[in-house]
Amino acid sequence: MSINLDPLQAEQDSYWMAEAIRLAEESLYLTSPNPRVGCVIVHDQQLIGQGSTQQVGHDHAEIQAIKNAIARGNEAALKGATFYVTLEPCSHHGRTPPCVDAIIRHQAARVVIAMLDPNPLVGGRGVDKLQAEGIEVNTGVLAEEALELNTGFIARMLNKRPWVRTKLASSMDGKVALANGESKWITSSTARDDGQHWRARSCLVLTGIGTLQADNPLLNVRAIETPRQPIRAVIDRLFVIDVAATIFNEDPVWVFVEDRVFTAQELEKQRFLEQEKNARIIKMPLALDGVDGQALDLHGIMDYLAINEINEVHLEAGPRLNAGFLNAGLVDEVLLYIAPKIIGPGREVFALSPLEKLSDAKQMVFFEQQAVGVDVRLRARDDKRWQALLTAVSEK
Repeated sequence: MSINLDPLQAEQDSYWMAEAIRLAEESLYLTSPNPRVGCVIVHDQQLIGQGSTQQVGHDHAEIQAIKNAIARGNEAALKGATFYVTLEPCSHHGRTPPCVDAIIRHQAARVVIAMLDPNPLVGGRGVDKLQAEGIEVNTGVLAEEALELNTGFIARMLNKRPWVRTKLASSMDGKVALANGESKWITSSTARDDGQHWRARSCLVLTGIGTLQADNPLLNVRAIETPRQPIRAVIDRLFVIDVAATIFNEDPVWVFVEDRVFTAQELEKQRFLEQEKNARIIKMPLALDGVDGQALDLHGIMDYLAINEINEVHLEAGPRLNAGFLNAGLVDEVLLYIAPKIIGPGREVFALSPLEKLSDAKQMVFFEQQAVGVDVRLRARDDKRWQALLTAVSEK
């Protein structure tokens, strides 16, 4: 809920919440599958403690901030302090104890929250528990900025599927490769390095067997430091993946294949990949509306990923799989790098069938434009889905 505040208090709340969001950004590559959360504790407009969520099973942001305040010699000042938290404090026993109990124990006067937590285990109960103890609560402060850090977590909690970000690199005329398939490199090394950030923040990097066979990519995070590598996954209906593919580097790899009875040779291949290469072979049904029944059920794959706590999917695939996700209504966001090159005839970004009416085009909204070296990075998203998430975390 939003409380009417005087302009000075509202300005101060925005300032300190921005600091909490900055702290949450420090955990961007660390917390999966938990959300990235920052907490700042303030007494008499003086910072007395701060923290951010650590890796799974370790301290949440509020506990880190309390410990930091105590380490600074500010334990007494916790009484009557204001906690600025980017996500509603948890009120349940999960991998760690409830953060709400720690805030109450230290007798906070006020808690300012950017986003409510749609997790069914929380769902406003954190706010209710704080208010029951006489602690003033204000929500929705810089909610959109906080949501940007945790779109996947919020989408998984609300919609029971991850947020899919499709990464594309094209020429000015919308080509991802020459007609003969050559694509290395359309964009600059600066743009390619920038793309590593988006891999690092994802839970899972997904591609198709066509891309794997054509480029033999590793698909891990390079060029930047990260404490955690995302899972890499391949959609390979016929289970033709080469056991010597570069992607099998002993980090986890998931391979989605058609749900059918394997041959003896395929069973041996499965055993080898799972026992020797740290792979997981996952059988999926065919899509009922697939072309000639030849496509895996992408919605089923998304359901599987959500059950396995995957928040953000980073899709780096070819035109056919890109089109499959778009046609299935599963592209939430597009991350597009455009090089100042004109190729002419070549392979399109999405291998789509012709439309009969312009009104049938998939409509997205640009929300970020950034020069990256000689290239341009554009971000667009499904605005209806974004606004639905924002409404859910802003209103109680």
